[in-house]
Amino acid sequence: MSKHTTRTFPSDFTWGSATAAYQIEGAAREGGRGPSIWDTYSHTPGRTLNGDTGDVADDHYHRWQEDIAHMKELVLDAYRFSISWPRVQPGGRGEFNPEGIAFYQQLVAGLLEAGIKPVVTLYHWDLPQELEDEGGWTNRETAYLFAEYARKMAQELGSDIDVWTTLNEPWCSAYLGYASGVHAPGRTEPLAALQAVHHLNLAHGLAGRAIREVLGESTKVSITLNLHVTRMLDPENAGDRDALRRIDGVANRVFLQPLLEGAYPADVMQDTAGITDWSFVLEGDTDLIHIPLDVLGVNYYSTGMVREATEGQGGSDNDGHGNSSHSPWVGSEHVEWVKMPGPYTAMGWNIDPAGMTELLVSLRDSYPQQPLMVTENGAAFYDTVTDDGRVHDVERVAYLHDHIAAVLDAREAGVDVRGYFAWSLLDNFEWGWGYDRRFGIIRVDYETLERIWKDSAFWYRTLARTNVLPAPDAVEYVEQPTAG
Repeated sequence: MSKHTTRTFPSDFTWGSATAAYQIEGAAREGGRGPSIWDTYSHTPGRTLNGDTGDVADDHYHRWQEDIAHMKELVLDAYRFSISWPRVQPGGRGEFNPEGIAFYQQLVAGLLEAGIKPVVTLYHWDLPQELEDEGGWTNRETAYLFAEYARKMAQELGSDIDVWTTLNEPWCSAYLGYASGVHAPGRTEPLAALQAVHHLNLAHGLAGRAIREVLGESTKVSITLNLHVTRMLDPENAGDRDALRRIDGVANRVFLQPLLEGAYPADVMQDTAGITDWSFVLEGDTDLIHIPLDVLGVNYYSTGMVREATEGQGGSDNDGHGNSSHSPWVGSEHVEWVKMPGPYTAMGWNIDPAGMTELLVSLRDSYPQQPLMVTENGAAFYDTVTDDGRVHDVERVAYLHDHIAAVLDAREAGVDVRGYFAWSLLDNFEWGWGYDRRFGIIRVDYETLERIWKDSAFWYRTLARTNVLPAPDAVEYVEQPTAG
């Protein structure tokens, strides 16, 4: 056993795991589901590694009862899942699909029966394709249609939902989808990306208001952001300081300030003046966006570093978010990314647990009254099944241990962080990387769809059961659930 000091979380701290609909559900053409932008994107040659699609994924649509059994055995307090908008409302407008709604009602009932709190994400990137054909998130109407979808889900799922999360990582939806093109819908238009930023923010505010109109003002509403922890190469260099300001603006403050303060940052609008005059922000929009958040969801994986761009290098994207020649960093042409030192995950992202503490503390400093929740954190590694039928994912256990310890460091520094959701419950369709990158604490055999607990699942179970941070080598094996 390694040296380890006992560290304990409070009994009311929430332990969960997270997934997303398109990444696990499969059944892409079943139950009345319509096509999403990710169906279109993944079926377009050259868009995803090996041409992989989410047509089958983990087949969670048919195996949800088995998956809940795994969650129950993992002693999870909560499960964060997303609703597929095109499954419950094919086309994104008009009639809703009773069969799709029934699927999520059954899932929620099963979670409650297992003693697991349902945490819903209404949008995890799978926009109905028909809405993209009308402009997608560049179209203001999409925000209002999203609010009507949110209202319907509140009516159908009601108070059984513990937390309603409007959007997951709007940074990815806007910049990777509309600027760099490495995510669906695959567009490379800087103006479109900034329009998408605003309409996603607007969609959040409208949807949160609709949910509370149905379920009452005490209903817990959230949003999840992938806030970037970025450092500068030389704090003494004015150009490097400005590079950091620019990235913090388009990555973090363009979401945080309208969401939590009711205004867009003036410097971001100035930085992007060559792209747009922001006339798509109408009078009263920021008031609509600015609603009270019961908890702010925080996703964290790695850190980045910037410097003032040398000639010809501005806007390069070296931070692991995409491999396109186009950059997601709209308005940051004067910024150059510096390769971070390792170690790295299979995604090429650097491993830096201290960044987790830094992010949580910085949020507390900026918004001291805002409760936080870590809604995603995890790592992809190239796992193998050994002769004993197990997956000894030592690197992932160490990653989880060190990052959860970093969350505890933040709590001990006075940060109001109330829970942690491991990404991900299952290996799944990892967007542009297809099935090559595995984030799950439970392995999925993509031929048989068998679920196999990795060592990280056994380790996480001990943590969830005891609220005591186990040593990285403290893997306690239990009998895992099997299909049927």
